[in-house]
Amino acid sequence: MINPTSGAEGLLSNIRVIESSLLGPGHVATFFADLGADVIKVESPAGDYIRQMTWPIIEGTSLLHLHTHRGKKSITLNLKTEEGKTLYKELVATADVVVEAQKPGALASFGLGYDVLKEINPSIVFATLSGYGSTGPYRDMPSHGIAYDTWAGIVQPVTDDDGFTRIPKDMPNVGINVGPMVAAMGILAGIIKARETGVGCEMEFAQSDAAAYMDWYRIETERAYLRPEDEVTGNPADNYERRPAGLAGMWEGVRYQMYEASDGHVLFMASEQAFWKNFCEGVDRMDLFEAYPGAKYADHAKGNVELQRELQAVFKTKTCQEWLAFSEEWVTTIAPVNTTKNIGDDPHFKARMDFYPADALGCEQLPLPAYVNGELPPCPTMAPEVGENTDQVMTEVLGKSADDIAALRAGGAFG
Repeated sequence: MINPTSGAEGLLSNIRVIESSLLGPGHVATFFADLGADVIKVESPAGDYIRQMTWPIIEGTSLLHLHTHRGKKSITLNLKTEEGKTLYKELVATADVVVEAQKPGALASFGLGYDVLKEINPSIVFATLSGYGSTGPYRDMPSHGIAYDTWAGIVQPVTDDDGFTRIPKDMPNVGINVGPMVAAMGILAGIIKARETGVGCEMEFAQSDAAAYMDWYRIETERAYLRPEDEVTGNPADNYERRPAGLAGMWEGVRYQMYEASDGHVLFMASEQAFWKNFCEGVDRMDLFEAYPGAKYADHAKGNVELQRELQAVFKTKTCQEWLAFSEEWVTTIAPVNTTKNIGDDPHFKARMDFYPADALGCEQLPLPAYVNGELPPCPTMAPEVGENTDQVMTEVLGKSADDIAALRAGGAFG
């Protein structure tokens, strides 16, 4: 378990982000919070209902909220009031970034769009992250979750024994996680430019775009295959036959395939001839190398069932850990095959990542895997309750007195 009191100094401790978000897109500012930025989440008086979304619910609060909003402050502002709008503008005047992580134009509907805010703070970076973006025919469609992955072609339906189509049981959530990451990288570029020139910018990102971008290899392969076969071929190791795009082309692989060990599974990846030769030497089966030497590079021994049966028997003779030790000793390519349930027990995971402790964040959570001077970022603070930091922000950021805050509260500025 990571010591919550240790860690690298926050690299972004001189950056302030004003976040207006609903649900998962708020993760864009989590990267900033993890690296030490002052992230102030401005919520409506009702709060972001992310706290009750999906599962698990941990002591009444969703994991989605506990992770997405760790390290942030929460204030409530009633943006339907002039006082609330004025306070929002005052916050923006102190900030580097405004994150509109919801439907494009949400802030503009309150008179707080980029055209207004840049007059208050010319160097502000105004970034919108939404499902389908602010242009295109799908821009107004409500969406969340895996919609961006189905749109990008990453997730396909499966059919159960009763003939019902269903969402697959095991799949990544790409767009909803990579969208915020792409946006965070773009925002940092905007901040650098703004600090150089004093001029901010308006940026716009979509989780659907990010899902497609992260699957570029398959998508671009399919586009390449639209060209004539004399222009775009397969790999020489496959006799130039076109394999299916992406990992679908690995189905018939033999020297690049998963194999059952005596206590689990490992991934064998000896597609280079040198690694294959080292493996055969290590298991004292040079007869396999002599019979199937393969090409020098990118040769998976596609469809060689006879070799696959030999390897199937060989891999069952050792445990997973023994195969990993073998991989190092004989300089060949073998990797663990973990699950999301057991990866926390993997020794490499424990050495490099491990978890922030539950008593610090409400549940065990993964750190941002960014080593700075040999250390991971320090443990962030627990995700806030709705409006938990309103008085603190009013005092420390805007310099409001206790009387000022009482008057604003009485006037309904905080809801």
